[in-house]
Amino acid sequence: MRPVYVISGGITKFAKAHPDKDFRLMAKEAYDYALRDAPRFSKDMIDGAVGSYFSDHFTRQLKAASMVQDYLGLCPRPSKRVEGGGATGGLCFQSAWEAVASGRMNCCLAFGFETMSRVNTWKGNEFIALASDTNFDFPVGGFYTGYYAMMVQRHMHEFGTTVEQMAMVSVKNHGNALYNPYAQKAKRLTIKQVRESPMVATPLTMEDICTMSDGAAVCVLASEEIAAKACDRPVKIVGVGSGSDVMRMADRPHGKVLLLPHERESDYVHLKYPGVHSFRGGRMAAKQAYQMAGIRHPLEDLSFIELHDAYTSSEIQTCEDLGLCKYGEGGRFVESGVPFLPGVDYGMSLPKQGRLPVNPSGGLLACGHPVGATGLMQAVFAFWQLQRTIDKHLGDNTIQIKNIKPGSRGLIHSHAGTGTYITVSILEAT
Repeated sequence: MRPVYVISGGITKFAKAHPDKDFRLMAKEAYDYALRDAPRFSKDMIDGAVGSYFSDHFTRQLKAASMVQDYLGLCPRPSKRVEGGGATGGLCFQSAWEAVASGRMNCCLAFGFETMSRVNTWKGNEFIALASDTNFDFPVGGFYTGYYAMMVQRHMHEFGTTVEQMAMVSVKNHGNALYNPYAQKAKRLTIKQVRESPMVATPLTMEDICTMSDGAAVCVLASEEIAAKACDRPVKIVGVGSGSDVMRMADRPHGKVLLLPHERESDYVHLKYPGVHSFRGGRMAAKQAYQMAGIRHPLEDLSFIELHDAYTSSEIQTCEDLGLCKYGEGGRFVESGVPFLPGVDYGMSLPKQGRLPVNPSGGLLACGHPVGATGLMQAVFAFWQLQRTIDKHLGDNTIQIKNIKPGSRGLIHSHAGTGTYITVSILEAT
């Protein structure tokens, strides 16, 4: 298995709608940005591509990734499409990594997009709900906000998690996005405003939930030889992991917690796992990625995390799955201030502010969630963070993690459904 590096990346602005741009043009804009940002890199170096988008329904077009391949001028080089619900972008990133790590390609382009504005919101939610077990789930509700509301109700019942702790996630991520011009929904919020926004599915309000978006993102992955030629500061991919789970939550068997390197069985003697409060596939993805990257204690060994916060509650759940705190302590973890950026005034008392920033970009909650592009957007932001070039790309240094140096590591996390596909990838500064 060969070392693989990210050598460039680009994104479009995520927006409620880009009525003047179809998916091909959005992907081309992100691709062109990536080419401009690596002047020694040429598209002639690209051996093939992996494309990702979630739903044929949104584009009303089958084989849309093939159309992007053509539009980017990459035919007749090999290409394929990957799809995996909300984890589509993360799976695309890892599929491109596999192409280079295996030696099949020396350079692979990963591109992703979604145009969700072409349909009404209610119809978009129906399309997304088709990623559940429709025979079983539709008769009992069938929409993802309902699932996540049920899961966090259980989390609150078992662990004492509060709606105020959930609201703190929203305050953090929307506040971080004020310094990210690519974000769809940057705003300054208070806990009170989050809780007073319209209720969608108790206890989740409008400000607890990400929005549908139009957008695209690309990453260029390359071998060590190509990276040395084309990039001054490539970023190495040092860990990849993925996990899965049964689509019907009622069928998920209970058993022992999958332990991470810093945990012991005695930590979870009385925990019913995974229950409906935790994502077993996320724990598996983290365990694999940590093992490959040599992560012994994520809270100490990582500099930042970009994770899939489709809901404020899912950020809390995922912090537990990643082992940033014990299961059941996710709400208190947020309340402590650990995942907030240092030096930013969020209007709250945060005793441990900035120890391990989570979603410095603003996450899905504030950036938006054009599904096929989302995981790649996380990869681009992680690349910029580890290159120490946030100021160059955003025109502001506020969300740049200050202690990045060679060997610093960032984690990206992509999540589908109620945890049916999950990817974790770990990148390292050189």
